[in-house]
Amino acid sequence: MIKSFLISISFSTLLFSSQQIILVVADDFNSSTAKLSCYEDANIICKDIKINLGKNGLGWGLGEYKFPYDLTNEPLKFEGDKKAPAGIFKLTKIFGYQKNQNFKMPYLYTSDKLICVDDSQSPKYNTLVLAQGDEKSFEYMKRKDNLYALGIVVAHNQHATPKRGSCIFIHIQKGENKATAGCTSMQEKDLKKIINWLDKEKNPILIQIPKKYLKEVTKHYPKLIRSHSSW
Repeated sequence: MIKSFLISISFSTLLFSSQQIILVVADDFNSSTAKLSCYEDANIICKDIKINLGKNGLGWGLGEYKFPYDLTNEPLKFEGDKKAPAGIFKLTKIFGYQKNQNFKMPYLYTSDKLICVDDSQSPKYNTLVLAQGDEKSFEYMKRKDNLYALGIVVAHNQHATPKRGSCIFIHIQKGENKATAGCTSMQEKDLKKIINWLDKEKNPILIQIPKKYLKEVTKHYPKLIRSHSSW
């Protein structure tokens, strides 16, 4: 009972300290599409933007708060499973192909040498670094398909727990209903609006969940209910 109470308090504290919330709600764990809405305090900024998730839906990731989920029946997020992480995650920085961008978030220029390491055995696992040539498994952040021309870093698995997933971003979609390898994607025009809105001083977070856990979120943050009349 005490542990449950403390978890509830920490969850509420996290939500109230975050003035900006991106909420992604999927129908269930198997959904590769979802709806995204943005909130600032009690105000809705954008609503019901259609987005893409991992090809194999969602799996519980490692974020800021552990939902009281069902470990026996619900999937966890692992490296290479093509699932997007479910949970609550800080949004830490913006990245893109152009230099000297003026955003209200820290900005990372994606040079030709910038990579994200997905080798679980590497001390650089789940980090964005300049390639040194000794990395065994990674992805280049400057892609030829321009899906990473602009994006947001999602702070999933910040402690780099081996095999629990890496390189999670919000980025430009490949096309309508085109699932990802584990990220969240959307139309470029919608992504640009969100990126220009995000402000590091307002502690932005991503809440990404299947619909069955929406009550758990709104129980601690009733402003979302008042803002979103369709629930």
